[in-house]
Amino acid sequence: MHICLFAEWIEKTAREAAQIEILELIRISQSNKVIVDTNIPIEILHEISDYNHVAIMLSPQAMSADRFFDRDDEDKKFLFDQINMCEEPEKTLENFQSCIAKVNSQEIYDSFANSGFFILVRQNINKDTRIDMLATLAKHFMLSDD
Repeated sequence: MHICLFAEWIEKTAREAAQIEILELIRISQSNKVIVDTNIPIEILHEISDYNHVAIMLSPQAMSADRFFDRDDEDKKFLFDQINMCEEPEKTLENFQSCIAKVNSQEIYDSFANSGFFILVRQNINKDTRIDMLATLAKHFMLSDD
């Protein structure tokens, strides 16, 4: 798939899924607090939410794209296995990495960073920062007293 088409597909899919996600979030949130990892576009988030209810987690392209498969993640392992089953796995992997780099471009990174929402940036690729990130998110979402 051509890189630009892949990036367009990601954006269009996020817009289409946003409608379903929002309806489901409204339904679930009637009886529970909800934290969701989503691809709802920024402009839609500005329409439906506010600063205290959104956190955007970013990492430099060196982490988000270049080390995409270096994470212990079942979905990424599955995807990597599928790529390796292709007729030309090296070319397929190279194409996929180009697509991921486009989707994680500096332009897209900057649009998130300048969105006006709370931003968390992961800088240290060699340290497990999950506990620290969860504590920061709990504070931002006012789920803790700290």
